[in-house]
Amino acid sequence: MAGANTLEFTDANFETEVLQSDTPVLVDFWAEWCAPCVQLAPTIEELANQYAGKAKVGKLDVQTNDKTAATYGISSIPSVLVFAGGELKEKIIGRRAKADYEAVLDGLVG
Repeated sequence: MAGANTLEFTDANFETEVLQSDTPVLVDFWAEWCAPCVQLAPTIEELANQYAGKAKVGKLDVQTNDKTAATYGISSIPSVLVFAGGELKEKIIGRRAKADYEAVLDGLVG
């Protein structure tokens, strides 16, 4: 599913991996049956490699982690949420250009 730098977020690890992270975190809310999600996957992989050591980048499968998806009101996928300091900083709905995600992360990593 994911490359070496792309993390897997779950209901069980969301608190520690995302909300308590010392670095910004980009979370791709997705499902394997969602065509735009599958099309976005290579971009998420590229971001994970590009921001390795500066930000966490990963995916959360809404099919198996519905608690976290419900907590953040995910009703459309793909939805990409970016967190910093335990707070939601940005919510991007739908598939967008890589530059859109970079702009958000660059603003948080400096």
